[in-house]
Amino acid sequence: MHKHNVLLVCGSGASSGFMAANIRKAAASRGLEITVNARSESEIENYIDEIDCLMIGPHLAYLLDEVDEIVGDTKVKVELMKPDYYATLNGEKALDHILSLF
Repeated sequence: MHKHNVLLVCGSGASSGFMAANIRKAAASRGLEITVNARSESEIENYIDEIDCLMIGPHLAYLLDEVDEIVGDTKVKVELMKPDYYATLNGEKALDHILSLF
């Protein structure tokens, strides 16, 4: 199976850090190889070559146009996290969402 490399961008480090940890736990419990890192939106450009999925906090929807320009014609999938699992930091549901993109 392909190893996915996911970048979470949520604006505030604390919530995205917890979200990333919960997604990693969910992936480990399913035996999936997935790398999940949380960074601030200002760092997206630094990581775009290393990732295949960019998940953005629901409250940062206004960043999508800017992110689309950064992503350009790379194969990175860009998706807004859904408020239901983001609010509860539900790693299982977030992981399902990520996997559904591939």
